[in-house]
Amino acid sequence: MNDKQQTYAELLPQIAALVEGEKEEMSVLANVAAALHTAPLGFWWTGFYLVRQGELRLGPFQGPVACMHIGRGRGVCGTCWQREQTVIVPDVEQFPGHIACSAASRSEIVVPVKNRNGAVVGVLDIDSKELSAFDKTDQYYLEQVVALVGKTVYVAH
Repeated sequence: MNDKQQTYAELLPQIAALVEGEKEEMSVLANVAAALHTAPLGFWWTGFYLVRQGELRLGPFQGPVACMHIGRGRGVCGTCWQREQTVIVPDVEQFPGHIACSAASRSEIVVPVKNRNGAVVGVLDIDSKELSAFDKTDQYYLEQVVALVGKTVYVAH
């Protein structure tokens, strides 16, 4: 197990304990974003966008200011929402239609958050200042994180 896998393996039960039995959506999302962001994984921006009134709206996050509204199919977050699957972008400058909230963002992973009924109700968006910062290990563990969030909090708006 490499260092990244070890970090995620230690972080996952911490997040599970953090959200277990909690029903206050914004509090859970805020704590999960903080737990991920402060883990020694090198994340530069970590947060959630939530489906609200036909668009993704900025939810709890850690990092510099961010875009507040993203349309379905727009940028990496909107593409993840539309495809209903994780999107890994090694170089955001090469992603057609990338929404540049900050020029410092170089690579990105976006994971759909699904409610208990399987509907995408938001996305977990993580940016790095490094190129090619995300891989299948990140995808595997972050999909487990959002599954915990989706089961714990019924984000149905």
